Amino acid sequence: MLKAGCQTYTWEMLGDRWTGDADDLLRAIAAGGYAGIEITDTMIGHYADRPGPFADALARHGLTLVAFACGSDSGFTEPDAFDADLAAIERALGFVAHFPGALLSLGSATVMSPGPAADKFAAAARLYNAAGEKGRRAGVDVAVHPSSHHNTLLGTREEYDTMMALLDPALVGWVPDTGHILRGHQDILDTLRTYSDRIRYLHLKDVDAAGHWAMLGDGVCDVPAVVDVVAAAPNFNGWLVLEEESEVAAADPAAAVRRNRETLRSLVA
Repeated sequence: MLKAGCQTYTWEMLGDRWTGDADDLLRAIAAGGYAGIEITDTMIGHYADRPGPFADALARHGLTLVAFACGSDSGFTEPDAFDADLAAIERALGFVAHFPGALLSLGSATVMSPGPAADKFAAAARLYNAAGEKGRRAGVDVAVHPSSHHNTLLGTREEYDTMMALLDPALVGWVPDTGHILRGHQDILDTLRTYSDRIRYLHLKDVDAAGHWAMLGDGVCDVPAVVDVVAAAPNFNGWLVLEEESEVAAADPAAAVRRNRETLRSLVA
């Protein structure tokens, strides 16, 4: 069964222009017609380290926590930050463990300092695998969310192949993101099929032919074809998480995510 969730980065990308809080996000996402939410460590706000009250707030709005997403100033590629990053991940796992079925999503490995690419891949893989082991002990699935942002180490298919070869598939899953895959100039359906056994849930967003963010359905992403491939993945949990980064969303995030939910209904039965 397919279920629709919403990622809170649509509001987070506004930076100081966003003056609301996590409760505002829950209201907007529930009103937009979503059943679930993926919230980030930046947007969790006053619910940080308070899983009980957050669970109560989710229940009031009829929402399920799909995933808790977190990153690090280290880009997960700095060996000196390994212990601090892993400690932060362990705290996040303690929070997520209160929500059955929710995952911990770790941000894209990012180059933060000079050095050989091979060393950066090794450092990120070591951290991701260690996080996956911590997640196994906590009863929480851990997955990596590659991105096409500046200095990402996980943009092209070659980079995906390199990282996937270093990750333990029994410990670390994958959150494919349609927009980022397309911005990395990949054959999206081939990438999804190649690593289908690692897919845990899907991030759906769209880009135009030049790689600029577009509202869902307005770009080049073949949403029905993508969903068909992902839905057949053996470890896919059913969640399609919509995330919007276009200029339309920057003007009115709540309206944009509501429109995307309506578009998804029209594209996927």
